[in-house]
Amino acid sequence: MLMERPDIRIADLGEPLLTDAQRAAIAAAPPVRMEVEAVLDAARAATGLSDFGAPDFRERLAVWLQSFEEDAELGPLGRATMFGECVRYASTRLRVEDLFRRHPEIAEVLIDHPIMVAGLPRSGTTHLLNILAVDPRLRSTPLWETMEPIPGPDDTGDSDPRYLRTQAMWGAFEATLPLMPAMHEMAPDHVHEDIELQGPDFSSYLPEWQSRPLRWRDYYAAHDQTPHYAYAKRVMQAITWLKGPNRWVVKSPPHMENLPALIAVHPGAIVPITHRDPLAVIQSAITMIAYGDRIRRTRIDLPGLAEYWIDRIEQLLRACVRDRDVLPPERSLDILFHDYMADQKGTVRRVYAMAELEWTPEAEARVDRFLAVNPRGKHGRVRYDLAGDFGVDIGATRERFQFYYDRFPVKRELMEGEKP
Repeated sequence: MLMERPDIRIADLGEPLLTDAQRAAIAAAPPVRMEVEAVLDAARAATGLSDFGAPDFRERLAVWLQSFEEDAELGPLGRATMFGECVRYASTRLRVEDLFRRHPEIAEVLIDHPIMVAGLPRSGTTHLLNILAVDPRLRSTPLWETMEPIPGPDDTGDSDPRYLRTQAMWGAFEATLPLMPAMHEMAPDHVHEDIELQGPDFSSYLPEWQSRPLRWRDYYAAHDQTPHYAYAKRVMQAITWLKGPNRWVVKSPPHMENLPALIAVHPGAIVPITHRDPLAVIQSAITMIAYGDRIRRTRIDLPGLAEYWIDRIEQLLRACVRDRDVLPPERSLDILFHDYMADQKGTVRRVYAMAELEWTPEAEARVDRFLAVNPRGKHGRVRYDLAGDFGVDIGATRERFQFYYDRFPVKRELMEGEKP
């Protein structure tokens, strides 16, 4: 039986009291140059490859890097982290191009009616994805594989070196930020977002979670994301060719603001969409970001962080409300968070039925085992205070999201100090 953990209250979000481990991590951060050629040179050196494929990504990479440079409060470790992410994505891009060059037949791999979960961050998408992913008939990407989707020539043996590298990296990350698993588990086997597969094309909202990339945010919003969904599908084909099956289950919150692009690239997709009170989503997301920012940023601006993500979530939800009906009704499903939490197994069965995936005794047993060992709050529950910590006007913010409450009957979750 799993022991219930006490609630977690992070009392130093705005003025963090750094541990010795956190200070050491910041001090060890190497200086970096936010320049396109510096990133590409590092990727070439890491892989021994040189063909990045279509060159249009350079413009987007340049916008990423300029955004990081303009983020004046991004500290040494934050800068090194964002530069390192760019090198990782560029290295993956090189490996993808190399694999397609050697095996052009990969372009013929069928991605068969993928289940593509959409939903706000912190709305149950990760949990739903991980439940569905226990079925071996479905292909998914665990964290270690999203970090390095294409193996290098030395990535062989009984224990994949990519797994071991991810285990070491995230182990060190969680040792530095020990409360992070209570907000978002990042174990190597934990199934991760397919948004990572757009990273090598330098798109998606990925940079927004670890920086304040204002220039990139606006650039991203102004461009059709269909080409980048097509790129991610290409990476899915490569991963499927390396190891099947070819029916996928994935998830990403930005699918909500890119439903036309998603269905254009995956016309046979089954799209379950989770819906949760936006205020509950925002307080959870920004508390997690603020906690991580203690090692990434030189100053923690909690009201500014709240303003950024209230704007961002509103943008995402307005796109979802606008475009929801582009999805075929027979292949899309709205899942209210409170209904999902009340009957997780029943929700999973609804997804199976829509996906025409047989609910076998083996599938049921796998789901039961997962639910038994992964209850909500497994690593402890974080207590949030959206008004007290971030200065958010709860009533005004609820009014701002009335358009979403009108479209989807989510249960409003009381904020700290809010009256019923």
